[in-house]
Amino acid sequence: MEDKGYVEERSVSGALLAVVAVALLTGLGGLVWCYSLQKDLGAANQKLVAADQKNVELGQKLDATNARLRAASETLGQSVGMTQRQLELKAQSILAQQKQAQAKLEEAQAATQKQIGAVSNEVSSVKTDVGGVKTDVAATKTDLEETKTKLTRVVGDAGVMSGLIATNHDELEVLKHKGDRNYYEFSLQKGQQPLLLSTIKLQLKKADQKHSRYTLNVSADDRTIEKKDKGLDEPVQFYTGKDPVLYELVVNSIDKNKVSGYLSTPKNGKTATP
Repeated sequence: MEDKGYVEERSVSGALLAVVAVALLTGLGGLVWCYSLQKDLGAANQKLVAADQKNVELGQKLDATNARLRAASETLGQSVGMTQRQLELKAQSILAQQKQAQAKLEEAQAATQKQIGAVSNEVSSVKTDVGGVKTDVAATKTDLEETKTKLTRVVGDAGVMSGLIATNHDELEVLKHKGDRNYYEFSLQKGQQPLLLSTIKLQLKKADQKHSRYTLNVSADDRTIEKKDKGLDEPVQFYTGKDPVLYELVVNSIDKNKVSGYLSTPKNGKTATP
């Protein structure tokens, strides 16, 4: 009996010891786990603190970046605003210049049209004038032909057949254009000094308008000849020069104390300087 009880007691003690050992081991293991966990928690806490610190730093950097971005955005906005305003002003200036250029172009076109109209009118006038000139030329030719037929040859006071006689200025122009002789027009006033004409001098002594008669002196080759009581359009003839050549004078107009006409000389006759 005693051995059985003893055995049971030893069994209980062994089990208790085993339980205690297990508990101890378990507690030790718990302590080790707690220590390890606490160590891991400390490391994790340090990492968390470091992460928070980095987050703070990142937040600060982010705030600084945001501030810079806001400043840059404001500056850019101002610059864009100023640039846009400048563009608007430039566009307005260009539009104004275009309007001015358009106005000037329209004004120039209007002036050009006006000038073209004026030139057209002038051209029309010129055409009309040319037509009139052609008509005048034709009429002048007709008049010249008629004048040529009116020119006559008569015997002069020296008994010599004269050249063609002109009775007015127009007929005299015809003679001048023929080029056969030299012609000098003159007007003489009674009482004036002798008039030098070609190589001779003429001086009016008397003019009878009522009877169309006149008297004048002709001075040539150092002598004076009186041509007395001569008539209108009458060839007054005389010879002069070393190799005498025939000169003629014709009076076409007789007024009170004044006569007008022309002197005709040969082409080879010498001409004195007045």
